[in-house]
Amino acid sequence: MPEAPVAAPKAELRSWKAPIALGIFAVLFGLLVFFAPRAGETNFRLTSGAEAIQLADVSVPVFLTTLICFLLLALLAAASAYFVRAAARTPLWIVIVFVVVAVVGFLTWAAAGATIPVTGLLAGSLALAVPLIYGALGGVIGERAGVVNIAIEGQLLAGAFTAAVVSSLTQQPILGLFAAAFAGVLVAAVLAAFAIKYLVDQVIVGVVLNVLVIGLTGFLFSQVLQPNAALLNTPVRLDRVAIPLLSDIPILGPVLFRQTIIVYIMYFAVALVYIGMFHTRWGLRLRAVGEHPQAADTVGINVNSTRFWNVLLAGAVAGLGGTVFTIGNGIAFNKEMTAGAGFIALAAVIFGQWDPIKATLAALLFGFASNLQNTLSVIGSPVPSEFMLMVPYLVTIFVVAGVVGKSRAPAADGKPYIKG
Repeated sequence: MPEAPVAAPKAELRSWKAPIALGIFAVLFGLLVFFAPRAGETNFRLTSGAEAIQLADVSVPVFLTTLICFLLLALLAAASAYFVRAAARTPLWIVIVFVVVAVVGFLTWAAAGATIPVTGLLAGSLALAVPLIYGALGGVIGERAGVVNIAIEGQLLAGAFTAAVVSSLTQQPILGLFAAAFAGVLVAAVLAAFAIKYLVDQVIVGVVLNVLVIGLTGFLFSQVLQPNAALLNTPVRLDRVAIPLLSDIPILGPVLFRQTIIVYIMYFAVALVYIGMFHTRWGLRLRAVGEHPQAADTVGINVNSTRFWNVLLAGAVAGLGGTVFTIGNGIAFNKEMTAGAGFIALAAVIFGQWDPIKATLAALLFGFASNLQNTLSVIGSPVPSEFMLMVPYLVTIFVVAGVVGKSRAPAADGKPYIKG
């Protein structure tokens, strides 16, 4: 009896987006080096003067450094192509090293003859990245459960508004944190009810919620907060807490360990979400209802209930991120003050391939790109300010459309589950 033919193994699809994108940016950087060369030296100030250990400034020749960076970028782009050809994917470390080299090279070119305060640049980048990280964590939780959370922008804005009002009324910023999380839960509850129970398209519900929250907070700001600003819109700023010893570490100490409680909660949130998602029963159930809800249902998991409660959790996390805009910086609430941060956080979710650690790294990259314009403006860089304003959005397009490569969302993401 002849043997049945053995099916040939399915070849893994290769995505050449990453090497092509890296190659294009290497060429663009090369054009900058050779057709707009700059002379002199760039000085990198590594310590701010408040650290226990002081490091000497580092000065580098502009043309030689940018030339070396260009060659490294070309090699990394070639390495990306090699790995895609051999293993069908670009390792994450190549992308990270490429970004670091590109940033060092661009800073060296843009700040020729000036001094870059490295600690200030990194601290400002982290400050801008914190709400993006909270939003990205909320997005990862929601989408891992199978619900597309377009409403991150609305959750951030609701958290910022509620934190400002509650902190102003009570003079207790900690109460503002709880109120912001509750506001995020309310917005998420509407999303969950319409998307899970009434099977409305999740993207449409998210967009409508964003518009609703923007309109509602804008109306309340104009009609209630502005006439009563002293009572309702003078949020108390959270104090910065320096962690002994750790805060004295050069460069990273002032950046990571002289922060407000919002930032410290963020550190724990990233770790807890990662550990919980991949090493606990909660995470297994969460990923099951997002990948294969029918299989999860057959083993006794209530799919819609699991999705509902996890969407609420995602809303609470995103709502906490909104506090950065008000009590985190001691700034009064203003209309649309989140300025699209929720959509950047959503891009970080995609760039991070629905992984909390990778999404956090992506949010840090976006925060750095946003803060770069401030630093270069202060040191008097010749780079046009209009171009620098575009940088965060160019980076978003770059990483989502190019660097991500082959990226797959949870299989049931955005698909309502109907039992039976």
